[in-house]
Amino acid sequence: MMHCLRKSRTRWSTIVALTAIACAAAIAPVVAALPVPMEVDPVPMVKIPAGEFLMGNPEGTGRTDEWPQRSVYLDEFAIDQVEVTNERYMIFVKTTGHRSPPNPYGTGPLASVKGIEQLPVVQTTWYDAKAYCGWAKKRLPTEAEWEKAARGTDGRLFPWGNEPATSNRANFDREWEEGKTLHPVGSLPEGDSPYGVKDLSGNAREWVQDWYDPEYYQHAPDRNPQGPDKKGVVRSIRGGSWHSPISDIATTARGRGGFALQTHGTGFRCARSLE
Repeated sequence: MMHCLRKSRTRWSTIVALTAIACAAAIAPVVAALPVPMEVDPVPMVKIPAGEFLMGNPEGTGRTDEWPQRSVYLDEFAIDQVEVTNERYMIFVKTTGHRSPPNPYGTGPLASVKGIEQLPVVQTTWYDAKAYCGWAKKRLPTEAEWEKAARGTDGRLFPWGNEPATSNRANFDREWEEGKTLHPVGSLPEGDSPYGVKDLSGNAREWVQDWYDPEYYQHAPDRNPQGPDKKGVVRSIRGGSWHSPISDIATTARGRGGFALQTHGTGFRCARSLE
């Protein structure tokens, strides 16, 4: 009797073991086949949570194109922690055959200049910025996304708060000094936004997605605004540059330029929607 019980238990153990092996074999290929996301532009991105923030300025404060201040709701999104650098942009140029921006540091092609790899790329048009973000499977941020990433939800005047701008917080109000003018991206951590996004005031102005309309805030939607539905040649630019006065590096300050504009103070960063 005991012998029969042992044989029965042995058969049952064998069946269980074989079943476990079969299940493991069936599951293993599925796990191995899970896609691994590959980034062609592997720069850190900062997640900005969904929710409301204060956009613009109350009437009587700032400039008229920043009026009125209103509460805006944005879905969750991610934004590049730093501006696109010369090094990253030249990889894009080499990979795609896209034209290289003019060299603001002297003669010869931009790729031949040494020591500027970590400086933000400038002299890019709006079309250049859009093409780069598309190549990276991203997009340009909207004005609203850019401003929320810069000021957070407490309505602050600058990314770091309401204290005055200093040279430790932003690269601004300077004259051109060749390769010493722009700072390497992320090199002024005292100027970080509340989310940890860097260089949103000064250094290089940044193209955003929106058409520019000085009266847009007066009738813009209060949920995920995408900019005015219009045609033209003028796009919004945010953040101010190395040459900008303090009023132009505030989180609310709006700049503008024709989408073929190329200046040695204008660059960009990319964003991505998060489902």
